[in-house]
Amino acid sequence: MPHAHLPRVRIPPHRPACLPLVASLSFPADIVTQPLTERPRVPIITVGLRPHPTSPDAEAPWQGPVGRLLATMFALPEGGAVFEFRLEESRPAQLAIPAPATPGPADELWKHTCFEVFLGVPGEAGYREYNFSPSGQWAIYGFRAWRERIEDYIPAAKPEVLFDQTDDGLVLEARVPAELLPAVPPGSDLQVSLAAVVERKDGMLEYWALRHSAAQPDFHARDTFVLTLATTTQKAA
Repeated sequence: MPHAHLPRVRIPPHRPACLPLVASLSFPADIVTQPLTERPRVPIITVGLRPHPTSPDAEAPWQGPVGRLLATMFALPEGGAVFEFRLEESRPAQLAIPAPATPGPADELWKHTCFEVFLGVPGEAGYREYNFSPSGQWAIYGFRAWRERIEDYIPAAKPEVLFDQTDDGLVLEARVPAELLPAVPPGSDLQVSLAAVVERKDGMLEYWALRHSAAQPDFHARDTFVLTLATTTQKAA
């Protein structure tokens, strides 16, 4: 495929600095295991997430169990995307990590440690929410507008989730095929928000995102969709 037609990931120049990486992913279907080392050689963006001010230790996050929480977005040549969430310099032994489960859809994953992606089309009120659990379970929801859920929305495909944990961190990677992305005209941007719920062993929840705009955690707030992802996905008729 000519380079000019590759999907691309962009972040506005006034946003926080990002670290470009080169790497790549190959996923076995529906298996939660150690992330693989190869990734597609297409543009990559990495950003640091921040705890909401109401989260425990928000004013001094280095004192808590999460040292750094990084989120990376990979655009795939076939039009899909890979999202990676990584805790570094952390104390995962102090966190409540969901145990492995049969991969597949599940509700209320956000009540425990869970990594989230929100995608919207510019100029449209609707958006999609993607939840990925370290257990290997996932959820995808469609919304007409802010928190107005489309109850009969059925995902057209399924994501693939990988998870690994070390003594001082963890990583979750989710591959989202093009069929699961909101349809946009070719070359148009998707608006993206990346977030995470982190549960401590004592049951307290931390809410992390690239941007927080409300007094209480609200990952659905559209003004937090500050990243952009351009894909080759065609807009539905």
